[in-house]
Amino acid sequence: MRAKTKVWLEDEEGNVIFGGGRVRILQGVDELGSLNKVSKSLNMSYRAVWGKIKATEKRLGIKLVDSTVGGGTKGGSKLTREGRDLLERYIELEQLSREATDKSFEDLFSGY
Repeated sequence: MRAKTKVWLEDEEGNVIFGGGRVRILQGVDELGSLNKVSKSLNMSYRAVWGKIKATEKRLGIKLVDSTVGGGTKGGSKLTREGRDLLERYIELEQLSREATDKSFEDLFSGY
């Protein structure tokens, strides 16, 4: 038996700002350098990927991804400094949350 946690960030109205799906999108941008490749790798439409990025940018008031239009070597996407910072901080928050949950679980359920 074990406890599981899931972390996401919401605004005051309960709209998702950032979570696991957006982490995978930003990690994909960082690794693949292309929104089109990210959408294919996540089995999502390009429009859905772009929409999630734009929604998060709007809610946070920062730019997460810089994109250059063009095919082949001319175009591409990369994380902004703010996008990379958000991704790194979120991953750290997830890790800390897992560790705290694991410790609490052990403390509370060690006899089961």
